[in-house]
Amino acid sequence: MKYAILIYRDEAKFAALTPAEVQEMRGAYVSYVQALREVGAYLGGEPLEATSTGATVQVRDGRRTVQDGPYAELKEQLAGFILIDVADFDQALEWTARCPGAAFGTLEVRPVMPMDH
Repeated sequence: MKYAILIYRDEAKFAALTPAEVQEMRGAYVSYVQALREVGAYLGGEPLEATSTGATVQVRDGRRTVQDGPYAELKEQLAGFILIDVADFDQALEWTARCPGAAFGTLEVRPVMPMDH
């Protein structure tokens, strides 16, 4: 089954990290993704730019509205995602707990809804 691991972190705390701390975190993610690849579970994933670079879009009654940045003020912001393919939810939870982001942020794991394409 496919699962999305959504990685949330406090952007202000992340911005305060030293270059050495950022490099250490990147190295941990490289190792984590390599471990996922070795067992054939890694499908993809990417870090996201800061919420200030994005926008929130809604369409109501045929009219589009765009708001700069995130829709709601949150303590932690969506920082990235990883897609995995593992046997079941328990394995997804195990891999989510191994993600480096779990040590400094909040991770959400959710099954990917199958779509007929």
